[in-house]
This record gives sequence, structure tokens and C-alpha cells, in this order.
Amino acid sequence: MVQPARKLNGSRLVRFAWLPLCLVLAACHVDMYDQPRYQPNQVSTFFRDGRAMRPPVENTVAIGSFDPDSALLTGKVNGELASELPVELTAELLEHGRTRYDAYCAPCHGIAGDGNGVIAYRGPLQVPSLHQDRLRTVAIGYFFEVITNGVNRMYSYANRIPPEDRWAVAAYVRALQLSQYADVNDLSAEERQQLGVK
Repeated sequence: MVQPARKLNGSRLVRFAWLPLCLVLAACHVDMYDQPRYQPNQVSTFFRDGRAMRPPVENTVAIGSFDPDSALLTGKVNGELASELPVELTAELLEHGRTRYDAYCAPCHGIAGDGNGVIAYRGPLQVPSLHQDRLRTVAIGYFFEVITNGVNRMYSYANRIPPEDRWAVAAYVRALQLSQYADVNDLSAEERQQLGVK
């Protein structure tokens, strides 16, 4: 008499199914764990500069070095509008600010900042002059904030103008204001002579 084949019970089946999986995982672990790799600052012949570490991508911000509350990025110091530039004031900064102003601001505010730009001639929109007493005495951070967030009908330029350029524009606007209201008595004799003023 032939005996029927016995079925494997559930526990034996599970035991046999895990065996190949354990063998595969054990074999993979060593190769993946001990794979060849470079250590930081190690020399490499693979790259032309001889370094294993690659230089950081341009505009990379190191972890922990980004301060979202800095005056450079917000235009504020301790919650108040910045009264001083957070960047060094140089002739190059003013020249760069002039080029950005001419590109983004002059169409509305005019080259001289008097509100007589091209937009003023084409429609009923009245653009404020940058030479109003209120704007000549406001903290310089105000201009950065307006460029960043917009005001009234002026929309935000935050995604068009980087923060450093916004400060350059703010510096140029302040220089433009000073140029229109400069007092001749504040000039030296040599400067007056150059301008032909007595």
C-alpha cells in the first residue's frame, strides 16, 4: 500500500522560505558595507585637481551658516528697518545699483527718480517721486523692503533681484536723493571750482 505524500505544515514552510533570503542578505552585506570609497580630503588621481572632494556648488550655503533673520536678507535689524547698509558702500556698489535701478525701477520712477518714467506717460498710473520728504528721510531698509515685498501697485521683485542687488539699488536710490538735494555749502573749495560754482 502506497502512503499519500505528506503536506508540509505552515511552520516548516516558513522556515524553509527564510533560509534563502537570509543567505542572500548575508552575502550582500559584506560587499555593500565594505565598498571602496574616498575619505574626506583624500588625494585622488581620478579628478584633474587631485582631490577626492569636489568643490561646493556655487551659492551653496553651509549647514548652520544661513541666518534668515540677517539684515542682508530681511532689511531689518531687531525687527526695525535697517538704517545702515549691511554691505560695504563702494563706487562699484553704486554703479551696480545704478544698472539695476535703470533696468527695473527707471521705467516707472524715471532716471532721476522723479516719477516721470515711461509708465507715467503711457497711462493714468501716478508713480511717486523718490524725492518726497518722507522718502528722503526714511531708513534705507525701507527701499530694500519695498523692492522685496512690493507696495501698493508695485509688485515684489524678490524673485527677480537677489538680496545683494536690492541693497545696491537701495544705496543708489539714497545717492540719487542726495544728488538732487545737495547743498553747495557742503562742498570744498576744490569741488566748487570743478563744478564752476563760487
